[in-house]
Amino acid sequence: MALERNMAQLEAYKQQQSSEQKNLTEKMGKINHKIAIISGKGGVGKSTVTVNLAAAFAQMGNKVGVLDADIHGPSVPRLLGLEGQIVKTDSTGAYPVEGPLGMKVMSIDFFLSEDTPTIWRGPLKMRAIRQLLGDIEWGELDFLFIDLPPGTGDEPLSIAQLLPEMDGVVIVTMPTGLSSAVVKKAITFAERMNMPIIGVVENMSGFVCPHCGKKTEIFQSGAGKKMAQETGVPFLGSIPIDPTVVVDSDKGHPFIITHNDSAAAKAFTEIVDKVQTYLKKI
Repeated sequence: MALERNMAQLEAYKQQQSSEQKNLTEKMGKINHKIAIISGKGGVGKSTVTVNLAAAFAQMGNKVGVLDADIHGPSVPRLLGLEGQIVKTDSTGAYPVEGPLGMKVMSIDFFLSEDTPTIWRGPLKMRAIRQLLGDIEWGELDFLFIDLPPGTGDEPLSIAQLLPEMDGVVIVTMPTGLSSAVVKKAITFAERMNMPIIGVVENMSGFVCPHCGKKTEIFQSGAGKKMAQETGVPFLGSIPIDPTVVVDSDKGHPFIITHNDSAAAKAFTEIVDKVQTYLKKI
């Protein structure tokens, strides 16, 4: 009897897995392009790059979604001014929160009360990511931008396994040798997981004075470009440190929208153009 019960449970589990995978495939099949933003290191501005990439493509008239796949430190809702929003549900399912420019946004943060940490192990995190992809009514989208947490652990691995048809990844680093050394691991991770690499972005590359326009090298610059050359991946460009980026981010406004004439926005526009060029070739 115990053996029969175990076999029945195993069969039920297989059917559930099959149903979940079918649902995920169906939902993701309605999205034309899926792009992940990754980094082996924290504090490089990866989430800021994600939301501004999404905003730039939304400004062009595209239907855009943003998935915050950082389970322990979600920041996309704050960067888009969506803190405290609640996911709407009905008989057909759950729906993303609407952000600026009509972007569809989903984050574990929408399910948590303020200051509540997510204390989960690997299996729970992978299941949560599967649900954020497959159980949410994303609808038809031109782009889904996925913000991944630092490192090469559970969340990036889950995305790589669940979305083998990923169009590519954008890798973010800082202009320091230490950052580049750590971020190289993210490049190796992407290559081993067969995730196409769109290119490397060097964030916080020098400080541009908002008054005189002079650029000062606070850290250094060029480490990101050098890393890209050493690893044989494209270099998309450098984004300078700009006070308006910090102010806009804290207010929940993508700087590519609110300060499109700033030095950072102009540099970012060139990066967006290169991402567009990449997508036209695939």
